[in-house]
Amino acid sequence: MEERYLTVSALTKYIKYKFDHDHNLEEVLLEGEISNFTHHSRGHFYFTLKDEGAQIQARMFASYASRVKFEPKDGDKVFVKGKVLVYEPGGNYQINITELKTSGIGELYLAYEKLKAELQEKGLFNEEHKKPIPLFPKTIGVITSPTGAAIRDIINTISRRYPLCHVILYPANVQGESAKEDIANKIKKANFDNLCDVLIVGRGGGSIEDLWAFNEPVVAYQIYESNIPIISAVGHEIDFTIADFVADKRAATPTAAAELATPDVRSLRENVNYYVDALTKRIKYVFDDRKMYLMAIDRKIDSYNPKKVLEHKREILDSNQKRLILLINQILESKKHQYELLKTAIENNNPLKIMDKGYSISEVDGKIINDVKDVKKDDILKTKMKNGTIISKVLEVKDDGRK
Repeated sequence: MEERYLTVSALTKYIKYKFDHDHNLEEVLLEGEISNFTHHSRGHFYFTLKDEGAQIQARMFASYASRVKFEPKDGDKVFVKGKVLVYEPGGNYQINITELKTSGIGELYLAYEKLKAELQEKGLFNEEHKKPIPLFPKTIGVITSPTGAAIRDIINTISRRYPLCHVILYPANVQGESAKEDIANKIKKANFDNLCDVLIVGRGGGSIEDLWAFNEPVVAYQIYESNIPIISAVGHEIDFTIADFVADKRAATPTAAAELATPDVRSLRENVNYYVDALTKRIKYVFDDRKMYLMAIDRKIDSYNPKKVLEHKREILDSNQKRLILLINQILESKKHQYELLKTAIENNNPLKIMDKGYSISEVDGKIINDVKDVKKDDILKTKMKNGTIISKVLEVKDDGRK
């Protein structure tokens, strides 16, 4: 008999047909714990419903989700009502939930809250214990799985933002029973090596069980005791672990942790260009200021140069000589003018001047005779004329009585 092979689609359609026509799956009542809960922006709920032995994917459309009286979260124990069906493209089955009620809090969530309260009371979350993240790390240590997406995201982000930085991977188990000890030991080793400026500790997303190693006391205390600043990067943005509260900085994702640990080379380049420009302007300002100062000093020194001083004195002397000559000429002209005036006056008042008109001057013993009483008989009389002197002897003096 010839064997007949079915396509995957044919088999899935057959299984879906069985699910759709099984009355027991039309309305199913389940009890379980929520894991990987997502509240979609359109109002839908997506999560995994599980117990100790199995799990099923669940979704609740917004029309039903809007009626739920509480905000579901990972770890919640719930009662659900819904229809089980097959999703053909994925080849898996799921439950479409129409009712969702809480039935209590999951054991893992209770353990998480208990440990969180204990460590908070002991001061492990206090801000005064937080170490600053270095601005320009030379080496970044990463404690995570060597095969997960987290390490690739971290390395790619660091290479893009700050290629000067060196990355050291401390490979660790991040899930399972041995993960807590492995993570704690790698933190201890990184501190012993003392090669890193900052540590990124974390992993990609997962259920509360998958992330539980980062809620263990041994990991929390090792983070607290680390001398190297630690950035926690566990799960997705909505995931919080004990490690996040103890770490010096919490990042929403591994990529975000790499961004927190490094400066952006583009911003650094812009800052460098800004400071280079500012420094260039400052240097030019100082240079110009010093240049002006040196020019002033040079002028001052030049003013004390003997040659310059001599030239300056010569210029002053030449100027003064010209002024002196001008002044002398002015004085000479003035004196000459005064002389001419005096000469004219003297000439006009010179008694000898009247001799040109026929007058004469008589003297006796060198004394000019102004009165007949100054002369007596037999005196020798010298009479000066225009062109000579007549010497005569007085024979007689006659006084006509006029004064």
